[in-house]
Amino acid sequence: MAEPKWRAAEEYGFHHAWTYDHLGWRTLVDGPWFGAVPTLTAAAMVTSRIRLGTWVATPNFRHPVSFARELTAMDDVSDGRFILGVGAGGTGYDTQVMGDRSMPPRQRADRFAEFVELLDLLLRQDRTTWQGEYFEAVEARMAPGCVQKPRLPFVVAANGPRTMRIAARYGAGWVTTGGDRADMVEMSSWWESVAETVGRFDDVLAAEGRAPGTIDRYLNLDAAPANVLTSVEHFRDVLGQAERLGFSDVTVPWPRHDGVFAGSEQLVEDIAAEVLPALR
Repeated sequence: MAEPKWRAAEEYGFHHAWTYDHLGWRTLVDGPWFGAVPTLTAAAMVTSRIRLGTWVATPNFRHPVSFARELTAMDDVSDGRFILGVGAGGTGYDTQVMGDRSMPPRQRADRFAEFVELLDLLLRQDRTTWQGEYFEAVEARMAPGCVQKPRLPFVVAANGPRTMRIAARYGAGWVTTGGDRADMVEMSSWWESVAETVGRFDDVLAAEGRAPGTIDRYLNLDAAPANVLTSVEHFRDVLGQAERLGFSDVTVPWPRHDGVFAGSEQLVEDIAAEVLPALR
């Protein structure tokens, strides 16, 4: 589970670290792959400060009742450092491996709304009974509950209007990938799509009566059409652009030796030494 990397992320001074919550993912599906919950539990045991989370958990293969039990355990083991990154879930291996048919976007959004609403209730209450179209809880107990009160924070992935409303209602943070990188090859086009997405989210916040400054904003840089970890200067420029668009946080994959996200771990160390001190 690469415990040295979790320690390094904390020692370098990063504020949060995440793991994908999939049963398998794209070209990495045939390689080594550990479950998110035991991985984050192990990470919590070898760190003491850095916040840890799922990037992102979905209802593709999780039920809120059983998942809430795991979340309260991780919040306890990490001494209140856990963040739930959560999203609607897409198509692909996570659905195919369980024999499920892919849902159209509207149904995925409906299921996601139920997933987040029920998780919110379960993590706030000692006992929950609730019924929806996709999920149900019958006298679900949740003692001892979360270390963080009233519950651990949600960071909600959302690009569309319905999921943005969920982020506005339930999120301590919002994360976006901007536009679909399959439709663009230039970073400039992607940044334009990110800016447009930010504007739409501001409109949703206003409609929901939520002040813009009450929610953190995360930009998922692995969605960019080009690798952002090519040099310290380039990464510094990327951070500046994200900050100008109002983002409080960014995430970027830890470089791999080859294949998807291939890059230099030395560059991560250089960024920690040259960029992070100015952000503290």
